[in-house]
Amino acid sequence: MKTVHAVYENGVFRPTERVDLPEHSEVEFEPRRVNGVTDEAKAKAMEEIHRILSESAETGIPDLAARHNEHQP
Repeated sequence: MKTVHAVYENGVFRPTERVDLPEHSEVEFEPRRVNGVTDEAKAKAMEEIHRILSESAETGIPDLAARHNEHQP
């Protein structure tokens, strides 16, 4: 079974997404706090990463990939 994310409110763990279990199923888990990053924050961060990666820079080197290993130990 996949990891289930939940929010603890008023003494109850409330899943943040649908859980594929029959009603009244007894489960066992060990709570672990997560960093609290929301899906919206993750999406915004990924948009910024994609924006940065989409930028190009003119290096003047026609085959930059050919020089990939020059600075590797």
